[in-house]
Amino acid sequence: MLGTTARSSSGALPQGGPLPSFGLQWLWQYLEDVRYPQVLECGPLRSVTVRILLARCGKLYRADLVSPLERQEPALWDRSRKAPLFRTEVLLAELPSLSSASVSVILCWQLLDLLPRDAVSDVLLFFHRLLEPGGVIFCLLREPRLEKGIESAWRMESLTTLVREHEGSKPFVYPALSNRDIERLIPTGSVKTFLTRSGWREVLAVK
Repeated sequence: MLGTTARSSSGALPQGGPLPSFGLQWLWQYLEDVRYPQVLECGPLRSVTVRILLARCGKLYRADLVSPLERQEPALWDRSRKAPLFRTEVLLAELPSLSSASVSVILCWQLLDLLPRDAVSDVLLFFHRLLEPGGVIFCLLREPRLEKGIESAWRMESLTTLVREHEGSKPFVYPALSNRDIERLIPTGSVKTFLTRSGWREVLAVK
């Protein structure tokens, strides 16, 4: 079932009304036997998304890791050296205190597209440790052809539909991650990808 790519005929995610998210459909079907999943939401606060998740999950943890990267907050960089060094530990310190193997779902949104490439591995490994066996990381990744999109605003309309409230116009700083990159960076290599027509992929990595 995993390690495959599916293409949806109606999976475009334009700005505007809600459309089906085939990745989220797969996610909640996969977790249908988990009565009270523990969810970590890593995007900006969207009250609709929070309400939807609280109706389904046992406990919801929140930490906005996306906005500091969009704002390029100075605290995230050590510029005392000749080459600036991204301070991954500062970003991850924004997360609530969670035990290893305690989370069922981590919603990353477009977090990985905003990270320097050498920081992606550390963040994914950290998330992987937080996941319980069978837990899932869900993220949105841009296709290489999508050159702009920083500050795009996403929210859930339901557990299985997404809305893009705003399409960001700032260019991406770092190269796009390929499906193979994600498979290589996830220790289990269990990755499922849903393609859309809008230049975004819905990627799910299972522990």
